[in-house]
Amino acid sequence: MKGKKLGRLAQFWRAIMANVTSAELDWVREQLPERAWPLFLGMHPADQRHVLNVARTALKLAEGEPAADKALLVRCALLHDAGRRQGMLDIWGKVWTVLAEHYLSAGLRRSLRRRQVRSVLDRPGYALYVYEEHPRMGAAMLRELGMADEAEIIARHHEPPVEDEPIELTLLRRADEMN
Repeated sequence: MKGKKLGRLAQFWRAIMANVTSAELDWVREQLPERAWPLFLGMHPADQRHVLNVARTALKLAEGEPAADKALLVRCALLHDAGRRQGMLDIWGKVWTVLAEHYLSAGLRRSLRRRQVRSVLDRPGYALYVYEEHPRMGAAMLRELGMADEAEIIARHHEPPVEDEPIELTLLRRADEMN
């Protein structure tokens, strides 16, 4: 447990210090179709940094998997958190959701969730909603862009593994957990 706590602290530090270089943005532009570029840009800089780290880790993991479609894997890694657009779940909202996931029951978290913010008191519940629903929200946006293969993988990236799932989903999940 101590290692996981230190990992969370490192993750928090990376989030508050997040930046993306122009060279990295150029690389992202090369990896994504033009129609998906706004989804990447719509993420908070901390999430942009995170998805770039996930993409790099996923590529390293894929080196041992010749059957993996590396281009698909990179697109999925770069867009897997697109459902968390900037302004929906800030760094403190993410801290709250991680703590809530660890310390609150699933039933209590469900009862606190809010689909929209009507007052400042709804912010914590909205953060829970976005955190839990962002895979499906991002997948819906990708389907609208005609990126069905990516949508299928991203919709499932927080679900428990099942038999015969695509190797790209397995690699994305592992890379996301490592970052």
